[in-house]
Amino acid sequence: MKIGITCYPSVGGSGIIATELGILMAERGHEVHFITSNMPFRLNKPVPNITFHQVDVNQYAVFQYPPYDISLSTKIANVINEYDLDVLHMHYAIPHAICGILARQMSGKDIKIMTTLHGTDITVLGYDHSLRNAIKFGIEQSDIVTSVSESLKAETIEIIAPQKEIVPIYNFVRESEFPTGYNTDLKESYGIAQDEKVFIHVSNFRKVKRIDTIIDTFARVREHVKSKLLLIGDGPELQEMRVKVREMGLSEDVLFLGKQDCMSNFYQMSDIVLLMSEKESFGLTLLEAMKTGVVPIGTRAGGIQEVIQHRETGFLVDIDDSQTAAEYALKLLTDDALYQLLRENMLKDIAKRFDSQIIADQYEHYYKKMIGDL
Repeated sequence: MKIGITCYPSVGGSGIIATELGILMAERGHEVHFITSNMPFRLNKPVPNITFHQVDVNQYAVFQYPPYDISLSTKIANVINEYDLDVLHMHYAIPHAICGILARQMSGKDIKIMTTLHGTDITVLGYDHSLRNAIKFGIEQSDIVTSVSESLKAETIEIIAPQKEIVPIYNFVRESEFPTGYNTDLKESYGIAQDEKVFIHVSNFRKVKRIDTIIDTFARVREHVKSKLLLIGDGPELQEMRVKVREMGLSEDVLFLGKQDCMSNFYQMSDIVLLMSEKESFGLTLLEAMKTGVVPIGTRAGGIQEVIQHRETGFLVDIDDSQTAAEYALKLLTDDALYQLLRENMLKDIAKRFDSQIIADQYEHYYKKMIGDL
């Protein structure tokens, strides 16, 4: 099968999933073509059966903004015809699904289109009345539409009300990228004592991530257990959170590490992963940490509730409830039997529901269904 994939190439859940799925399909012998504005950051080494096609977007005086959508559609149409693609997999309803639909018309070929909804395209853009009809059009003109969680499916139906079936297919992590294990060697490099517990949070530092709640949770735990908090990532809330940490007198215990590669190294020295978002379609960083062996505490928000099974594989709390989150964290850090039980349950659950080959099977099934090869 010849598969064309379009996604945002930058760091982020949708780009990671699109790239990793493409790699899995290439490993299965399919011919995969990435059609994006830049090389996807996870394609950091040559992979057999994968070709990258860069979309060049030029600035013209007549346009107020660079015509990314038109340039992308034209490039996709060219690749469809030059390589005789069978299916397009567009990640994000707008602009990518719309671009895929336009490219199909431009190519003159009845190529099948799968669109995967990742979250922001619905939970943020869907509330913009000027974009809602475009999102609905992109969904309804796709041959198959998937969402990364049941929660996102429900929200899409509520906000957009498309006349199209939406198939939930969970995100995944490649097992080789996030091996399960506990390795404290890196602690010394960051001034963390071997007997100190480590909390970790990874995000784009947007307000919706509620990093203030994470810091409040950590502060409560720090009163009872020697510990450090690793905050990894960058974004609009970063400076405000630095000020908050300084005012709380936690500057030596909260480490702002910026964007990092090789995240598994940081997960492997961590004890608890925190994701306290007020909105979250899935929570890929949560799954990455859990696959590495870190027990999670998250909020009852969106897809987080599908990733964490409360009291079985981790704990869930209400949004903004740092008190309960801290209580659960203290239970985990002071009761090793409980921690190991949840960790064991968690790893079994990940293997059962989020295994990369299981998820790849689901996508491959729907690719074949689109082209009538079942």
